[in-house]
Amino acid sequence: MRRGVFAGSAVAVLMLTAACGGGDNSAGKGDSVQPVGDSKQAGSGYDGYGGGSGAVPAADSVKAGPAGELKVRASTELGSTVTDSAGFTLYRFDKDTPKPPKSNCEGDCATAWPAVPADDASAGEGIDKTLFGSVERADGTKQLTLDGWPVYRYAKDTKAGDTLGEGVGGTWHVLAPDGKPAKAGGGAGSGADPSAGGGAGSGAGQAGGQEQAKADPIGVNRNTKLGPILSDAEGRTLYRFDKDSAWPMKTNCLGACLNTWKPVSAVDKELVKGIPAELVGTFKRPDGTEQLTIDCWPMYTFTGDKEPGDINGQGKQGVWFAVSDKGKKVTATG
Repeated sequence: MRRGVFAGSAVAVLMLTAACGGGDNSAGKGDSVQPVGDSKQAGSGYDGYGGGSGAVPAADSVKAGPAGELKVRASTELGSTVTDSAGFTLYRFDKDTPKPPKSNCEGDCATAWPAVPADDASAGEGIDKTLFGSVERADGTKQLTLDGWPVYRYAKDTKAGDTLGEGVGGTWHVLAPDGKPAKAGGGAGSGADPSAGGGAGSGAGQAGGQEQAKADPIGVNRNTKLGPILSDAEGRTLYRFDKDSAWPMKTNCLGACLNTWKPVSAVDKELVKGIPAELVGTFKRPDGTEQLTIDCWPMYTFTGDKEPGDINGQGKQGVWFAVSDKGKKVTATG
C-alpha cells in the first residue's frame, strides 16, 4: 500500500515538472531556488552583463532613516523627480492605494523597498507640503505619503541620483512632485502597465515586419522573420531569459539587468490571447511583485525595442529569445 502511495506521488511530481517545461530548462545549475508561492525566491544575481552579485542589499545600506527635506531633482529621462535630503530617489508602488492610504509592501518586499518614515519629513522647494501625509504600517510605524501614496526608497539605489527602481515589475515608479509617477521618456521599458488599455499598439505600423493583430494585454503577432511571437498591448515583443529557470521557477535577471529587461506584470489568463491558457502563469519576484510566465518561464520586454514589433532583443548575448505562440523560445535570428 505504501509503495502505491509513493508511486502516485512520483507520478504527480513528474506531471508537474512536465507542465513547467522541464525538458526546456537551460538555466544554470547549483543555485538555491524556491518554487512558486514562496516569498523568498532568489536568483544567483546574473545581471545580463557579467557582473555584480545582484543580491538585494540590506535596507540599512541605503539610508533607510528619516527623509529630511524632500527635494525636486531634474532628470533628462524622467522629468521632475523627488528625492530625500541625501539625494536618494523616492518611489511609489502601483499595488498600494492612496484613498485611503495603504501599503501592500510587507515582508521581503519591504526589505527591497524600505518604507520612508513620516517623522522628520518636510517639503522643499517645488513640493506642496499639503500633499504630505502618513499611513500606519502593519508593524505600527508611520510611513510618509505623498498625495496619499506611500513613499519608498529602493535598496539597490546605492548612491544619490540612482533610479534603478524605475519600472521594476511594471509596478514601481519614481515619484513626481505631485505624487504621480514621473514621466519616463521614450515608450519601451518605461514601466507602463501592459493591462492599462488597448489602443497603444493596435493601430501601429508594420515596424520590424510585425502585423499587429489585437490590442489585448498579451497577444500573438506574426513577425515576418520570427513567425508568430508574443507581444504586449503596445506591440512590445516578449522575451525569455535562458539564465532563468522554469522549474523550479526562478529569475536571474536582477540588479543592472532590470535597467534593460523589464519584467512583464502578471495578467488574468483570459487577457492572454492566442496561446493555450494552461501555459499562462505568474511568478513572485524577490521584490514581491508578480511577473507573467509562459510555460513557466518569466517574461520580459526589452528597452532597446523602441517601436511596436521591434525584435532588437532577439538572440541578445545568446540568452534572450522571443516566445512563440506555443510558449517555446524562438531561436531564429532572421
